[in-house]
Amino acid sequence: MTIEKERFVIHEDWTVVILGGLIILLSILGVLLPVPAFNWSSSQELFSKVLTVGNLQIIGWQFLFVIVIAALGAWMIGKPMKSFLLGFPIVYILTILALIMAGNSAMKALNLEAVIFSLVTGLVISNCFTLPEWFKSSLSTEMFVKIGLVLLGTSVIFTDILKAGSLGLIQALVVVLSVWYFAFWVCKKLKVDSELTMMISSAVSICGVSAAIATSGAIKGDSKKLTYVISMVLVTAIPMMIFMPVIAEYFGFSEEVTGAWLGGSIDTSGAVVASGSLVGETALKISTIVKFSQNVLLGLAAFAISVYWSYSKSNKENEGRERPTLKVIWERFPKFVLGFIGASVLFSFFLSPSTTTAVKDSLKTLQGLWFALAFTSIGLETNFADLFRQNSKKPLYAFLIAQGFNIVITLIIAFILFG
Repeated sequence: MTIEKERFVIHEDWTVVILGGLIILLSILGVLLPVPAFNWSSSQELFSKVLTVGNLQIIGWQFLFVIVIAALGAWMIGKPMKSFLLGFPIVYILTILALIMAGNSAMKALNLEAVIFSLVTGLVISNCFTLPEWFKSSLSTEMFVKIGLVLLGTSVIFTDILKAGSLGLIQALVVVLSVWYFAFWVCKKLKVDSELTMMISSAVSICGVSAAIATSGAIKGDSKKLTYVISMVLVTAIPMMIFMPVIAEYFGFSEEVTGAWLGGSIDTSGAVVASGSLVGETALKISTIVKFSQNVLLGLAAFAISVYWSYSKSNKENEGRERPTLKVIWERFPKFVLGFIGASVLFSFFLSPSTTTAVKDSLKTLQGLWFALAFTSIGLETNFADLFRQNSKKPLYAFLIAQGFNIVITLIIAFILFG
């Protein structure tokens, strides 16, 4: 028994750093998975593009790759292997079904991201059927999220900050800092709990879903609260995407100002591109640059939030005693953030552009798949009624107030810098 216990001593955060690093290393060495097709607009295209033998084979190879990685991770963190190997294929199939639904052109037009379909698929099943305990114990939500976050680091390239332009970067810095602090202050005033406060502040100020996921990982947040925040982000992004271009046209804003406004205030990249396209080519370019500049700040924000949360948590636990030491803060610091930063540094400064270009599509697909697997798992773990019963309306009020401030302050900054 002692020997068996000693095998499972690797912490989950270090496990995901190892697994993320392994995926990246295999990609650099040439183990590149073909990208499956999920986009379709009619039933004819569904069967001629997505459900073809060739595309299903690609999805099958992808399954074999991720189940080996996931099983290795489950073994390292001590999950029961039998239940994991039985449960993971079910989660994978449900996730693929969600990705196919999200690939429909009508859903894309509404800017409904794949993670929301993964989440809804899991929620429907968990609330309509009683899932066995062995299946619930096989779910590895945190591990899937954090592997996706380590891979997200490969797309945050430091040298691309220069391409974003100084004005886009200045706007991103001012907006992120001012909106994050305002959202944090509003949440505290409304007595929103600390975990939701951090997730809401990051989601509103930085880049929506990705920021909420990264923050939840950094503070080891409750997955149900993360679901609640992401639901608010996705629901508010749709009317903003539609009505902000209309408002800009009504008041005669220039395309430069409109693009900077859209890119700085809409929380999802897909919605930014969609709304920028409604205005014009210049607006699309500026909005993309500004949003990209905010995305680049995600790594720095995740690191800062991790340090703050580790220190404040240690302070609470050591209240009335000596101040927390660096050792205590290090023990509480989420190590996956180091994997994220390490991946970003590797792809920014040590790999050739040709290598980066060759592996980026495969890694981007895998990153999205790990996130989708995570949200399918969250849905399967969550009772839909509890999702809103456990959270009062105060987080929603805080989110909407912060989003309103975000829209106004971003417009002011856009006029100053691009007007």
